[in-house]
Amino acid sequence: MYNIRKLTDDLTWIGGIDRKIQKFENVYKLNSGMNYNSYFLDCGATVLFDTVGSETADIFFENLEYCLAGRTLDYVVVHHMEPDHSATLAEVLDANADAKVIVNAKTLQFISQFFPGKDYSARAVVVKDGDELTLGDHKLRFVFAPMVHWPEVMLSFDETEGILFSADAFGSYGAINGSIFADGKDFEKDLLGEARRYYTNIVGKYGMQTVAAINKASQLDIKMICPLHSYVWRKDIDKIINCYKTWGSYTPEVEGVFILTGSIYGHTANAAEVLMTELDKRGIDSVILDASATDISDIIAAAFTYSHIVIATPTYNNNVYSPVEHAVRELAAHGLTARSFSVIENGTWAPSAAKNILPLLEGLKNCKITGETVTIKSSGNDATRHGIEALAEAIDNDIRNK
Repeated sequence: MYNIRKLTDDLTWIGGIDRKIQKFENVYKLNSGMNYNSYFLDCGATVLFDTVGSETADIFFENLEYCLAGRTLDYVVVHHMEPDHSATLAEVLDANADAKVIVNAKTLQFISQFFPGKDYSARAVVVKDGDELTLGDHKLRFVFAPMVHWPEVMLSFDETEGILFSADAFGSYGAINGSIFADGKDFEKDLLGEARRYYTNIVGKYGMQTVAAINKASQLDIKMICPLHSYVWRKDIDKIINCYKTWGSYTPEVEGVFILTGSIYGHTANAAEVLMTELDKRGIDSVILDASATDISDIIAAAFTYSHIVIATPTYNNNVYSPVEHAVRELAAHGLTARSFSVIENGTWAPSAAKNILPLLEGLKNCKITGETVTIKSSGNDATRHGIEALAEAIDNDIRNK
């Protein structure tokens, strides 16, 4: 049974929704599933924008068949070759032998890699950055966005209706509920957190490329954004674009403190709570996440959100507590930059977490260390509290000086 959603008189959403999936890319937790967006343009020509992954293939093909209504498919536009959007591409092209596939040169290469033995080059319309193409009574302009977040990624802009097909940009975790339009939801309450978590984990490493793509797209008269995941944007488009400008430039949203902690018997966690209290006394917003119990996607999102990050970790095997070390290495892998770090270490007989974690932090681009390392021996004492108070004061001064 088909399930489509009309976006304009000419454009229809024909994607699929997977509410069973629990991890995106088999790494990052999903709280409410995921949807995979494909779009059908009926404009004198029949145009398909992207396909879907195998999990939602059945409903996608029913939707496509319904929209075609016995006609042939004229064009398939491929914005991004990641398999959650292209696993069914070969099947679509094989079933529609006359359809042209609109790609760039890198995409054509990736098609041959994902579908060995298939050669669609004779059917390919290979476009370059800035090219325009008239399909039926609509005109498309192609905007390349390499490394947002794969090298072949491109966007297309329907100049006729002002619609930006944005590939993985401006998407979000979570399956849509009810209306496909983002304006049916409360931006701050319902959309921002999952959009941030999606960007920082999936695209976050490529901030420079993201900003470059946004600068290109900002020159367009955008009336609607159709991403490959989650909701379609037709109102308050500046909200999501401004978020991407902030995230892409690694600008903190909050001048406050994210405390990343790991604790074995509770003593390090208690020190983190004491710091949180001292920060609150100084009017500084803070949040604590436990590296042992928190999904890495939430840790990465928090690190992108706050200006200051405190690592509170026990010594473990004469090194850093492994869940904390893993989280810090993930921050580095995601290209986090321009943050201020501080360290609280714990160790009963030979505290050595700081000497191992500091080189990792100092290796992050445009990052610095604020305050002196606080060293706890076991459960802490008055000297420990004084050290935590001094650290809170150093962070407060650093924020005020900014």
